[in-house]
Amino acid sequence: MVTVKILGAGCSNCERLYEVTRRAVDSLGAQVEVIKITDYQEMMKYGILQTPGLVINEELVMVGKVPSLGDMTTLLTTALSKSVE
Repeated sequence: MVTVKILGAGCSNCERLYEVTRRAVDSLGAQVEVIKITDYQEMMKYGILQTPGLVINEELVMVGKVPSLGDMTTLLTTALSKSVE
């Protein structure tokens, strides 16, 4: 199973990232766990200096921006294909 973490305290971009992620997950129909991380101590474990942060399977893949739905779908598809290997 793929795990996605959205790192951010709840700013508008953090919420947009969460929504884009949920939409991409729904469109793929895959089992993906989406977790919101709002605790600063937990966010600092990933070394981010800017939010939102996007972590897929414990790999920090994006910081400070919100991907398009297409880009998010591609990121998730790649992660899903790796999790099957």
